[in-house]
Amino acid sequence: MSVTLTVNGRRQTLDVADDTPLLWALRDHLQLTGTKYGCGIAQCGACTVHLNGNPVRSCSLPVSAADGQQVTTIEGAEGPEIRALQEAWHELAVYQCGYCQSGQLMTAANLLANNANPSDADIDQSMSGNICRCATYNRIRDGIKHAAGELSGSAGKADREGAQ
Repeated sequence: MSVTLTVNGRRQTLDVADDTPLLWALRDHLQLTGTKYGCGIAQCGACTVHLNGNPVRSCSLPVSAADGQQVTTIEGAEGPEIRALQEAWHELAVYQCGYCQSGQLMTAANLLANNANPSDADIDQSMSGNICRCATYNRIRDGIKHAAGELSGSAGKADREGAQ
């Protein structure tokens, strides 16, 4: 079967079986390896990409369901939310092994795009489907809150005041 996707802004036509998971089309056929395989049953979130702007688990989504759609992977993620998150991740040393982080960032970027000032409960609910084997959940939450603050212009204020 031939499917056509727009991946990271670039139109791609692939000859793959229609039940091929989107994850493998991205990794094996397009060499976009930032999206990770974690569980294969859509439970861990390591494979999260955006389909038409919404986070989906690419390990269980047949490529045929994405035919004609817009797919964004971590390699093509752009915009103020992802930049603020990447800066926060670096500044706060959010990641440990880093394996799950592309999925964490894609989910968090969608959260911030839809909720500029998420509460801890909002963050926990949105991120609940993303498993971190290193258990850096508190640092992930802190990174999201820091990024939200950066986006609103108030980030780091409490951190700077606390450091004085």
